[in-house]
Amino acid sequence: MKKAINIIVIIFAIVFIFKTDSKASSGDPKEFINEVVTEAKSILSSNANQGEKSKKLGNLALENVDIKFLALYTIGPYRKTINEDQLKKYHTLFEQYFLKSFTSRLTEYSDPKIEMMGVEVKNEKYTIVQSKLLGTSEKPEVKIDWRVYTKNPEKLLIRDLIVEGLSLARTQKEEFVSVIDRNDGDINKLFERLEEFINKN
Repeated sequence: MKKAINIIVIIFAIVFIFKTDSKASSGDPKEFINEVVTEAKSILSSNANQGEKSKKLGNLALENVDIKFLALYTIGPYRKTINEDQLKKYHTLFEQYFLKSFTSRLTEYSDPKIEMMGVEVKNEKYTIVQSKLLGTSEKPEVKIDWRVYTKNPEKLLIRDLIVEGLSLARTQKEEFVSVIDRNDGDINKLFERLEEFINKN
C-alpha cells in the first residue's frame, strides 16, 4: 500500500502540473493536453501562497480528471459487492486521498518542460496523447502517455497516465485490491489505509 501511494503521489503531481481547463481545446485531445502546460505553469509561478495554488489546482482536478471513474476502477471486482454506504464513504476518501497526493508534491515540478509527441486514437472513447517530460540535471527524462476519455468532445477527461510504460490506474488497482484480498474481502481495511494517509501530517 505504501508503495502504491508513493507512485501515485509522484505521478499525480505531474498530472496536475499539466492539467487545466479544456474549453479551448475544441475536443482535440492533443491540444487539450498541450494547453494545460502553459496554464498550470502560470498558477505555479504566480505569487500566490502554497495554499492558494493547491486550492486552484485542486479545483481543476475535480473538474477535469475523472475521479469517480478512477475510484470505481481501482477497487476492481469489489465495486460490484460494495454497499451504498460504503461506496459513498469510499468516494469521499478517494477524493481526499487523490487531492492530498498531488498537493504534497506540488513544488517539486514548479518549472516543467514537456514536449508533445504523437497521438494514437484507440476508439471513439479513448485517445492516447504521447509526450515526454524533459530531463534536467537533477531529474531524468520521463515518457508520459495520457489516456484521454473522448466520448464527449465538449468535456474531455483524463482517465489514466502511462508513465514509462507503467499505468497509474492499473498499478493503483492492483495495490488496492491486494489490500482487500489480504483482509478476506473487508474493504474497510482499505478505508483505514486511505484515512491513515489522509490524516498523516
